[in-house]
Amino acid sequence: PVQNQMHQSTEIKSVISLHPPWTTLFQGETATLTCKTFQFNAAQKIKWYRWYLPGETQAETTENTYEARESGGYKCQAQDSQSSDRVDLIFSAAYLILQAPSDVFEDDSVVLRCQAKANIVLNNMTLYKNGRILETLNKTSDFHIHQASMKDNGEYHCRGAKDNHFVSSNKIKIVVQELFPSPVLRASSTQPTERDVVTLTCETQLSQQRPEGHLLFRFVKQSNNVGSDWKNSPEFQFSPIRKENSGSYWCEARRVNSLVQKRSQELQIQVRVPVSQPVLTLRPPGTWNLVTDKMSLQCEVQRGSLPIWYQFFHEGVLLEEIESTSERKTFHRLSPTEKHSGNYYCTANNGLGPQWSKVMIPVSKPVLTFSSPGTRTSVGIKMILQCEAQRGSLPIWYQFFHEGVLLKKREAISWRTVSYSFSVTRENSGNYYCTADNGFGPQRSETMSLSVTVPVSQPVLSLSPPGTQILVGNEVRLQCEVQRGSLPIWYQFFREDVLLTRTEATSWRTVSYSFSVTGENSGNYYCTADNGFGPQRSESISLSVIVPVSHPVLTLRAPRGQAVVGDMVELHCEARRGSPPILYQFYHEDVTLGSSSSPSGGGASFNLILKAEHSGNYFCEANNGQGVQRSHMVPLSVRVPVSHPVLTLRTPRVQAVVGDVLEIHCESQRGSPPIQYQFYHEDVALGNSSSLSGGGTSFNLSLTTEHSGNYSCEADNGLGVQRSEAVSLNVRVPVSRPVLTLRTIRTQVVVGDVLELRCEAQRGSPPILYWFYHNNVTLETSTSHSGQGVSLNLLLTADHSGTYSCKADNGLSPQHSEAVTLSVMGLTGSKSSLIATSVTGGLLSMMAIAAVAVLFYCWLLRKAGRKPTFDSSREARALCPQEPVWETRIHPFPNIGEVVYSEVWSVKKENKVTVILESPKIKSATVSTVSPSICHEVIGPDAMILVF
Repeated sequence: PVQNQMHQSTEIKSVISLHPPWTTLFQGETATLTCKTFQFNAAQKIKWYRWYLPGETQAETTENTYEARESGGYKCQAQDSQSSDRVDLIFSAAYLILQAPSDVFEDDSVVLRCQAKANIVLNNMTLYKNGRILETLNKTSDFHIHQASMKDNGEYHCRGAKDNHFVSSNKIKIVVQELFPSPVLRASSTQPTERDVVTLTCETQLSQQRPEGHLLFRFVKQSNNVGSDWKNSPEFQFSPIRKENSGSYWCEARRVNSLVQKRSQELQIQVRVPVSQPVLTLRPPGTWNLVTDKMSLQCEVQRGSLPIWYQFFHEGVLLEEIESTSERKTFHRLSPTEKHSGNYYCTANNGLGPQWSKVMIPVSKPVLTFSSPGTRTSVGIKMILQCEAQRGSLPIWYQFFHEGVLLKKREAISWRTVSYSFSVTRENSGNYYCTADNGFGPQRSETMSLSVTVPVSQPVLSLSPPGTQILVGNEVRLQCEVQRGSLPIWYQFFREDVLLTRTEATSWRTVSYSFSVTGENSGNYYCTADNGFGPQRSESISLSVIVPVSHPVLTLRAPRGQAVVGDMVELHCEARRGSPPILYQFYHEDVTLGSSSSPSGGGASFNLILKAEHSGNYFCEANNGQGVQRSHMVPLSVRVPVSHPVLTLRTPRVQAVVGDVLEIHCESQRGSPPIQYQFYHEDVALGNSSSLSGGGTSFNLSLTTEHSGNYSCEADNGLGVQRSEAVSLNVRVPVSRPVLTLRTIRTQVVVGDVLELRCEAQRGSPPILYWFYHNNVTLETSTSHSGQGVSLNLLLTADHSGTYSCKADNGLSPQHSEAVTLSVMGLTGSKSSLIATSVTGGLLSMMAIAAVAVLFYCWLLRKAGRKPTFDSSREARALCPQEPVWETRIHPFPNIGEVVYSEVWSVKKENKVTVILESPKIKSATVSTVSPSICHEVIGPDAMILVF
């Protein structure tokens, strides 16, 4: 049956499957039974399913599932199918059960589960097979059988420990079922006739309980143990079958994606072959007029299955019938007499139809031919003599003769032509003929004459003088010679397959060819010799003409027009003439750089990564052992790109001063001349200068105030511009001669006036330090950071009369002002009397009150942590003499009019001074009293009484 083909619908069986797959469960659990049937379009056809327990109908459902909760043997039946096999379910009340699937098939993966009842704890769970421990289940309750086979058959149960006693489960017997039975090989015929069509069929099918998947088949022949490829079809066909297909066969089947594979019993197939046409021959060969009792007829077939029945006939009359069971030929003995003359034939039959031999016919006159055309041949040629009779019954005996001497005797049993071959020598010249005989007497061919000519042997080419290296201008003689060969012989000389000369030799087997060597004569030479049997070629001789090297030419190859440091320059040296190998030597200023060999001629190169010191003269030498030749000198100037230039500012003094000549010097430490330098001030070009021999160059500049700022320069020698770092320059202006100005509130200064001395230089770079002098004695110094003038205020005394001057200096050159004379006048007596008279009464009356007020005011200030206010600009410390003096600085306000001063009294008593100052028109006044130890200032409106 074809794989997976099911029986008729009446034979289709239903199959029960379980979920879970166990046949043993605990009481209270439920097993779901599924009824399956493997019919075509089963889902559309089946309308009911019946469930039996045991044997009686339990239920009929439209669904294919049924839930079971009771122990028993369950069956199911689907519509149009037979009932399934019985499945026994056990719902156990035991503490421990062994659970296993209902059916186990080959190659299944099987799980055996030792299951304890809920809330029951069992220790040392062990699985047994056939009463022996199979596995101790420590951390799992499952035992896995991978790819089940027959060795897994047996009885299994579990055992566990509970409260110092053992609990055993139910026993389950597992029988591994076959997925499919071993196949049976059948043949449409086990004894077919050759060229029949024979079909082999491998019969088996999958179990209905495991119909999934399909089977693959292959067929194997025992003799070579080589089978066909695995195929879906269970059939293999010989179309047609041949004799060599006879033998023992078996088939194999396996399921797809499974290791289960099974083999059939062997089946013997014997292909019967019809007999071929028999051949009747006379044994031994001879003539009928030879009287002997050993003469016999042989009837033989080349092909045909045994046994074979042979029949011998003479002029249509049966002489004898013989059965041959071991050979395909047989004999009929006869005694030649007059009555046995005539035609004979035989038949052969192995049950597949008789075959008749041809009638025996005497041979005709044979024809002798040579394999090479004509009657001339050469020594060493393989000559084939062929003798052929146009008619005559086989077998035929042929004989070959040379000058009447037998050379060879051959029997022809299937063709009327035989041949004899030999390698020709000089002795093979002469007359040849052949004879043919099939028992009715020999027949002789015509005689053939053969003339043997000796071909030339391979010629030998030699050089004179010996050697393969020859200098230009020498004389060379080539000699070509053969050891054997019939004359005349034509010789030819070749160089690189070009014919040089052709010479005929009529009396000697040696010729020569001479020439004077030139440089073009190098190459491979050979010669050929031919005496009409085809040219023979000598071995090639290589002639190397040694040409002394010519003067080499040195070429410098750089990646750009100018050679620059860092470039790779290739020095190429090449001699136009000269035999290789040539050794090239490279030099720089007579110092060897390196060497390179050119094994095949041509030039050689040497690479050099350029440095500045590589400038100079280069040359090379070439030498091939015939003398050294030197090239001409080749100069190389290696240009060095300029480095970053350094800008230097050179002035005649430490600080650059207006009017000085500034030398701006720019110089690159490296760089090939000429170098063009460009000078910049704040990126504005000042000018340029070229250095033709390298080094730096300068640019002069007469300094003005506008020349302060950043300077830089650029250097360029055509290989890239490089710029210097910027250099800052501050151009300083010397101070001009200062002007000293004296400022007072009146034309004629008097004691007590405030004098402002102001010194100012109109030009000069700050900072400027000013000195004030009185009678050439320094009064004070002051610095102006902004470049403007400075002032000094003095409260005049009688000692301040004299000459005043100032000096300005900004570090470049001090300048002195013109001297100015000042005369300080004292106060007049009338004015003092007036003041004293007008204020004496008021002062006396208010002295006590003012003193108390001032003391109270000072006490409040101290209590508050403050000090009386004073003006630091007055520089009281400079005005404090050893003896008490007065300094009064009056600041009149605009538009007040004439200043009228009141009397001022000073009373010194126990280091206390009382000052009374009164002026009805003074809005602000400063009164200072200076003692050796303390100075105080008080500012007040109108009149105030101060007590110190």
